[in-house]
Amino acid sequence: MKPKIAVAISGGIDSLITAFILKKKYKDIVGLHFLTGYEPRSFHASELTAFSSKKNNTTLSISELPASHPIIHIKNQLDIPIKLIDCRKYFQKTVVDYFVESYRKGLTPNPCMICNPLIKFGIIFDLARQMGVSYFATGHYARIIEKKNNLYLLQKGTDTLKDQSYFLALLPKEVLPYVCFPLGTMTKQQVMEMAEQKKLTPVSKKESQDVCFIQNNNYAKFIASQDGFADSPGMITDLDGRVIGNHQGLHKFTIGQRRGINCPASEPYYVLKIDMKQNRLIVGFKKDLYKTGLLIKNINWFIPKPESPLNIFVKIRYRHQAAEATLIPHNNNSAIIHFKNPQTAITPGQGAVCYINDEVIAGGWIDE
Repeated sequence: MKPKIAVAISGGIDSLITAFILKKKYKDIVGLHFLTGYEPRSFHASELTAFSSKKNNTTLSISELPASHPIIHIKNQLDIPIKLIDCRKYFQKTVVDYFVESYRKGLTPNPCMICNPLIKFGIIFDLARQMGVSYFATGHYARIIEKKNNLYLLQKGTDTLKDQSYFLALLPKEVLPYVCFPLGTMTKQQVMEMAEQKKLTPVSKKESQDVCFIQNNNYAKFIASQDGFADSPGMITDLDGRVIGNHQGLHKFTIGQRRGINCPASEPYYVLKIDMKQNRLIVGFKKDLYKTGLLIKNINWFIPKPESPLNIFVKIRYRHQAAEATLIPHNNNSAIIHFKNPQTAITPGQGAVCYINDEVIAGGWIDE
């Protein structure tokens, strides 16, 4: 019998409780645990059975869980089948290489916003559908609502502190009818309490907003360890072009950063711009970080593309308090966003996500 629903199982508490909730609703359920290549070695299987699933010339492999695999602990607690999917090569090519290349270009990447549409709701979703499942679920704190005329929209999760709709804003809208987020109406505290009451224990404690392939959030060390990447010292200048110090590599900085500049002044310096062409770090004071607008490109629309300006709220990074703004459609699937009040540390390479009330209407990349 074909499974009715597939659940992405990471080993963490969120996906554990997601699967527990869905097992009560669906008799035919299967868990899918995918390998990125950056897990502890104990998570890797020595042999994986080939499975004919191809996307972007990448072959995935699927196998049963080896008896020694840590995810067996999840399988035994839930008493559901869990398949192991090897997408290490595709993850490296799609997510990690993008991450490193972004820093080479002087951008600040957002790997979760790439992984979700291309990995979890890309090749893993496609694989689940090939297995015959009707729905695909993850442990994200977000909601999907059905509007009139079969329009499905992504909505913020109930838990305002944990809401992950920002990271999901680039999902293809075509997948929304087949996706569910059981934790969307729950708080993190409720999830933890349910796990304790049901005596369910995860195998991983890492939070889902952490970058999964970087240990201890040490971005600079990870980037420096990549093949062909070397520190390239250069100048630190102020807005007037006056040299005030030296840096040891632009990959160690991002817009709005204060730490690591090490240039004495009457008040702290902050990173304002990363000039890759001249290998120059441009810094200024906190007041210089504020801007009234930005250009967003490669927009993923959840609503029909508007023909006139829209009043919206926009988040320019995950922990940013959504700011009131006007979205003005522009050329080539881009838009200009004007803030009602100037915002600080607008960072090229990060995602900008646009909301009307709690609904995500669009997401894209900050260009400038």
